[in-house]
Amino acid sequence: MDVISILRKKLEIAVGRNTSSGVLFSGGLDSSILAQLNRNVVALTVTLESEGEDILYANFLARKLGLKHFYKIVDVDEAIDSIPEVIKILKSFDPALPNDLVIYFSLKTAKEKGIARVMTGDGADELFAGYDFMKELKDPEGYIKRIARSMTFSSNLIGDFLEIEISQPYLDKEFVEFSLSIPIDLKIRKEGERLWGKWILRKAFEDLLPSESIWQGKRPLEQGSGMTRLRKIISDLVSDEDFERGKKESQVKFMNKEHFYYYGIYQNVVGPIPEPQGNEKRCPACGAGMKLKSYHCRVCGWVEAIL
Repeated sequence: MDVISILRKKLEIAVGRNTSSGVLFSGGLDSSILAQLNRNVVALTVTLESEGEDILYANFLARKLGLKHFYKIVDVDEAIDSIPEVIKILKSFDPALPNDLVIYFSLKTAKEKGIARVMTGDGADELFAGYDFMKELKDPEGYIKRIARSMTFSSNLIGDFLEIEISQPYLDKEFVEFSLSIPIDLKIRKEGERLWGKWILRKAFEDLLPSESIWQGKRPLEQGSGMTRLRKIISDLVSDEDFERGKKESQVKFMNKEHFYYYGIYQNVVGPIPEPQGNEKRCPACGAGMKLKSYHCRVCGWVEAIL
């Protein structure tokens, strides 16, 4: 059996071991594969005021697979009003928060619909070089092995808060071990005129899903859901004067006004930034404790330079 066939079989087994009644469904590659392997799931999609491409891809594939499909249309005020709760849950003011809002509203919808266990596509991008920047790395294989030791996902914390059980087939222990044994040239490879990440994952399921689903580019959650629009709205809530004063008064290295806005909420709903403990290093951007082998600060969102 070739490696593509083995991957397909092992993911089928992982989904079977992590069966759920719902799936966070952007219509992207990772969630589409999970839905194909368990067509009894209810698909859950979130969009900000019907913006973003996810709703188009998700509706298309849900019809193709015959899935029951719920989608939540969030308005801007509802999204902004939910930010303090999400920051409190995650204990973080990471600028990636618009992505977390998608997960938050998806899982809230699951709870409202009585869905107690939800699958996510967490880990597929990390393990199969799904992020565009990974194509530019000098040692993408080493990077994947490194982050595989320290991967964390907001879906777990949000699920715990909402009392929704999260299942993550791509993070199934046996599947992770197998994925790390796959050569990098089967994860990043040219198909046609384009260099693709997750190449082997696409090839493993290209006979089961429409080509529009298999050969689609990476859409970050915030972009596909339309939550990206919140960034300018939130930045406009912070005056230049407040931002400049905040940068002078705080030791946090703010990336932008949006980051500063989240930090203000963090101070109110979480409190002081936690100091490093004995087995931790200090984040160079906010001073929080980080795991020694971590490349990402979960408190402020700082990421170690890797290119």
